[in-house]
Amino acid sequence: MSTTLAAGTSLDFTLAQQLTVIALCALTAYISHMALAVFNDGVRPFLLDFIQGRTTRSATTAVSFGLSAGFIFGLGAPMALSTGVLNPWLVFLPTDILGMLAPKKWLAPILGAAWGAVVVFGLNGANNVAHDLPVDFLTAMQQMSTPILFLFTLFPVLAITKQFGRKWGGIAGVLELALVVMTMKLWPNMFAGALAMAVGVLMLIGLAVTKDVRQRRADRAAGITDDVLPDDDPMASLFSASAARLRTYLPLFMVLGAGVCVLAQMHIFGGGEATSFLIAKGQYSEAAQVDFYRVFGFIPLIATTALASGAYGIAGFTLVYPIGYLMPNPFVAAVVGALVFAAEVLALSWIGKLLGKLPSVRDSSEHLRSAIGDTLQLAILFGSLMAANAMGGGLGILVVGGLYLLNEAMGRPVVRMAAAPAAVIVGGILLNVLYWLDLFTPVKG
Repeated sequence: MSTTLAAGTSLDFTLAQQLTVIALCALTAYISHMALAVFNDGVRPFLLDFIQGRTTRSATTAVSFGLSAGFIFGLGAPMALSTGVLNPWLVFLPTDILGMLAPKKWLAPILGAAWGAVVVFGLNGANNVAHDLPVDFLTAMQQMSTPILFLFTLFPVLAITKQFGRKWGGIAGVLELALVVMTMKLWPNMFAGALAMAVGVLMLIGLAVTKDVRQRRADRAAGITDDVLPDDDPMASLFSASAARLRTYLPLFMVLGAGVCVLAQMHIFGGGEATSFLIAKGQYSEAAQVDFYRVFGFIPLIATTALASGAYGIAGFTLVYPIGYLMPNPFVAAVVGALVFAAEVLALSWIGKLLGKLPSVRDSSEHLRSAIGDTLQLAILFGSLMAANAMGGGLGILVVGGLYLLNEAMGRPVVRMAAAPAAVIVGGILLNVLYWLDLFTPVKG
């Protein structure tokens, strides 16, 4: 299966797509201003103090900017420019910041809409300018697709190994490799990692559920009852109040779910790094599979932080991503997205209680998220060095690799995941400057 994108990836949106992005950015900024939801999982726990009046809007804004800026400029923008597909780091992280920054409720949607306009009108201009440069670093960045897609396939293997040991990890690794080879041989037009990831995730969940069931049986045999929080427990009270707060705004969340699902249905948006490349290649069912598997790693995190803080995720449990990719038209996507968000918000308390009874499943989500981060970190670094080689040969690798290492030595002012793509863009600009100074000859593709 080829994973190379066509050169000259476009960010030229239709009017309907432009209006959808602008309206959704306005809505997400408004919701962030109300401290009802943010996209950045790291920011959500800080919102409880803001909601309860123990910290200021400006202090919360500073936290949001500090935790999000590296992802916006180092990952979101480079991924969008290299794939021609929008992503949540570029669309939703800035509206987290702008919504929280706005001192007045009416100003938040205006700032959000302005950012949406920058995205839909400004990116294509930057994209065209970059592709016209002597050193086309955006086309070179498409080299990232192969390592991202194939290494991402291994995240269930890493999660199984971390949670259940080397034996089960080895079995999962051999099984996934066999499935990838079989898929490439029998179904060459299918994403080679799709079946392998499905089996790997199912294997992880099966092992976790089996362990929890055995433990519960052993506990019952020993006369140990379930450890459920009593109603007068402070945490139970907090969880109940948070769930009630979110249910109060259910109609607003339904509109949000509709908007995110419609954006995904338009196939101009990908929920993750691997998904963006699959959407760009027109492989929507494979993209839906990839984002569906990611859901299992984020439901416990999003549910618990929402119940603890009273603020939900802008994309909810992210189920609206894979569902949206598969919807036949925007109208059906809007209805389904609204219903999915309604179900998620109404089920939050139940999900929180269920997770309390399944500690191994809860641990599996932690291992899944960690494994996703590990695979993508290596894939993005390796892909960025491939891009560096494509645009500048050895000098490109020296510049991009050197910038990445310098970032590490300086204590990572740019988060590690975003450092390598940011280094490709900076390196590409530097190579163009050297070309104009007649000190560098571009590598011929």
